[in-house]
Amino acid sequence: MSEIAAGSRGERELVAAAGSPVVGTEGLPEFARRLGLDARDFALMRRVALFHGLSERQLERLCAHAGVRRWPRGSLLFVQGDPADRMFVVLEGWVRLARTTQEGQEVTIHIFGPGESIAEAAVFQMGHYPVTATAVEDARLLVVPAESLLGRLREDPDLCFNLVASLARRLHGFVQQIEQLSTRSTSERLALFLCRLCGVRAGSCTIRLPLDKTLIAARLGMQPETLSRSLAKLREVGVETRGAVVMVHDVAALRRYAHMDEE
Repeated sequence: MSEIAAGSRGERELVAAAGSPVVGTEGLPEFARRLGLDARDFALMRRVALFHGLSERQLERLCAHAGVRRWPRGSLLFVQGDPADRMFVVLEGWVRLARTTQEGQEVTIHIFGPGESIAEAAVFQMGHYPVTATAVEDARLLVVPAESLLGRLREDPDLCFNLVASLARRLHGFVQQIEQLSTRSTSERLALFLCRLCGVRAGSCTIRLPLDKTLIAARLGMQPETLSRSLAKLREVGVETRGAVVMVHDVAALRRYAHMDEE
């Protein structure tokens, strides 16, 4: 199976959001309570690039016909070629997007986590989903019908601007990832991923991997056995692993190894 991942953003922020405690609904707008959102969900929703800076009234209009659904691990949100009739915001869990080539190979395009939106570009094109979306663990998502998004885009210039900015940011992420796949070794790509999870520039750091190693390998464009070899190689710069826990003893050294200051 050929694997490639692209468009990653804010891994540490997503991990922190996924691990935040669930809090109450006090102070939430009425539409958020109607959807069954809690304060953590609403904070995630406000952080989505597409919704950046929108007022509660603007969000309420956009979500007038939205809902929240759960997908168990392994279930499909949509299949490549289906009409693009919904967009999604991940509230809990992780969702893998994959494309099947003409040769029958399944290629991982991206893995989305809490606080990320899915399929707004396909909805905007009023076409079909170019990929298949699968919940790689139990997932809970906000679902916005296509007609709701398209209707608000026709009337809300702030939302239009956000869509353009969101797509530009995602395109920039894809360009960066393609460059990394072309110019960096597998161990350097893994080092970069771990540095972003650490979120500090020096000292030591202990992190818990947000995904199982097979999915991390797919996200980084390598096979699982290559990921294992890369983890072993990173011992040279002070990285230890114990299951899903990774201890980075010298973050500055790992950053140098990953060439982060050259980005």
